Amino acid sequence: MDHSSDVKRSFVKRAMSAPFLTRDNEHELAKDWRYNGNVQALHQLAAAHMRLVISIAARFRHYGLSMSDLVQEGHIGLLEAGARFEPERDVRFSTYATWWIRASIQDYILRNWSIVRGGTSSTQKALFFNLRKLRARLTQEAGSDKSIDIHAKIAEAIGVSRNDVAVMDMRLGSSDQSIDAPISDSDEFEGTTRGDLMVDTSPLPDELVSSVIDTERRSHWLQSALSALSERERMILKFRKLSDEGFTLEQLGYHMGISKERVRQIETRAMEKLKRALLEREPSGPAAFV
Repeated sequence: MDHSSDVKRSFVKRAMSAPFLTRDNEHELAKDWRYNGNVQALHQLAAAHMRLVISIAARFRHYGLSMSDLVQEGHIGLLEAGARFEPERDVRFSTYATWWIRASIQDYILRNWSIVRGGTSSTQKALFFNLRKLRARLTQEAGSDKSIDIHAKIAEAIGVSRNDVAVMDMRLGSSDQSIDAPISDSDEFEGTTRGDLMVDTSPLPDELVSSVIDTERRSHWLQSALSALSERERMILKFRKLSDEGFTLEQLGYHMGISKERVRQIETRAMEKLKRALLEREPSGPAAFV
């Protein structure tokens, strides 16, 4: 038999068999701890209320976390309640401790239920712990009436937006997935993980900015260098090199009334002049531009 299971059962048995305290017993133990610093009194007060911790922890077992961990967190809340309890107030210790136990367990669940940390505000906590119960009740009340917006009703009841309810409902309906897990068991996707699909191949912001700056700089260099060419040379380069259509030598020759060989000669000369002009204006920049 599993030793840990034996330990858990033994712990629960001791907790459930601990003697109940009368109101006067509670009062005396709380005073002894608060005013005399008697740690044994605090431990005795806590031990008598461990059955309360187990009872509250059991209400949260459906969140998929270890019952023993929930009880341990509840015990921390119980000790916090013992440290803060004021004997002079006319209230039973169990009533005061219930809030601290529940709060400690709920905080633990919110920290460990998912690797993605959820909202920790009071309204978000209320939404997290009451969504399922409210949804079940409202769905039952709505019956076959499909016109009722369940999410809107829950949002109104808790005091959050409908979008908050939808997001939380989606989170509660799913579980954490490892990015290293395969996306499918089929041969088509063998070796492909979820992480592989998350890679963004688009340029980084600094690369985009650098590209824009370089483009503007080169455009300025080109416009400046083109001013060194004649009008006919600029026209030939425009239609041969700077046009998406890419006119042929024959097309330009026909349009300008000269032979295609003459067009080729003018183009070659214009490219040489353009290169020299670029190097004269920006010797360190556009060497590889043309």
